[in-house]
Amino acid sequence: MKALYSLILGFLFTTVNAQKAPLSYKIFDAQGKQVSYKKMIKHLTKQDVVFFGELHNSAIAHWLEYEVATSLAEKKPLIMGMEMFEADNQSELNSYLNDSIDFKTFQDSVRLWPNFNTDYLQLLEMAKNNHFPLIATNIPRRYAKQVHYGGFDTLNEASLPEKDWIAPLPVPIDITLPTYQKIMTMMGGHHSSENLVKAQAIKDATMAYFISKNFQEGNTFLHFNGSFHTDYHEGIIWYLKHYAPQLSHGSISTVVQEDIHTLEEEHYNKADFIICIDANVTTSY
Repeated sequence: MKALYSLILGFLFTTVNAQKAPLSYKIFDAQGKQVSYKKMIKHLTKQDVVFFGELHNSAIAHWLEYEVATSLAEKKPLIMGMEMFEADNQSELNSYLNDSIDFKTFQDSVRLWPNFNTDYLQLLEMAKNNHFPLIATNIPRRYAKQVHYGGFDTLNEASLPEKDWIAPLPVPIDITLPTYQKIMTMMGGHHSSENLVKAQAIKDATMAYFISKNFQEGNTFLHFNGSFHTDYHEGIIWYLKHYAPQLSHGSISTVVQEDIHTLEEEHYNKADFIICIDANVTTSY
């Protein structure tokens, strides 16, 4: 009986391995041609700044963020930056990275996203364990909220220390950029929607500013942000060209499709590389 049981287990193991599960994602270039992970990394390694535009609830995207960071760090020294940390929390972030405070103290002293522990903690620990600089690039949310309700002029009321957490004022803006126009259209083109665009722009500008401020020659600066912030090389990338036009950059966007074998044309040119994820993959929230 024991021999028969072992035989059955062996048969099942062989059968399962013979029927390999399909990949849950594929990678395409801007023109919709499928490319390998290796080719993507080879291109991105040559850039000063790399943007990983994620879907915030995609477990596949979060796993690939870790993999991309690992691959890039094998080629050049790595600096990491994250939309998920706000600039006025940089001090607490540094204290955790250099072991001055424990995780509980860190967790209680900064504003973390609700899905931080499941989706971003691994990146924080990666930076800590490998001594990578990790930059809190985003504007403190209260200032973005001010802009949403009152426009850029409300930022003039900020004190000098507070302005250190914001892109230099006055902030340039091109409200005709297609991604910003999409926000206007979604909001019905009302006057209030222009301030919503400005709130998006102040986030983009601040993230670009802190990337340019913290970039070090000979390093790769890998930045994690929602894909909308860098799709079509707009948003943060538009502002990076303003603050540091000498820096080269590469970008990744993340999309979801029912069929991942062919990239849908609506996703062409969103980034240098588009990671297309199977719609059946479970999300983190």
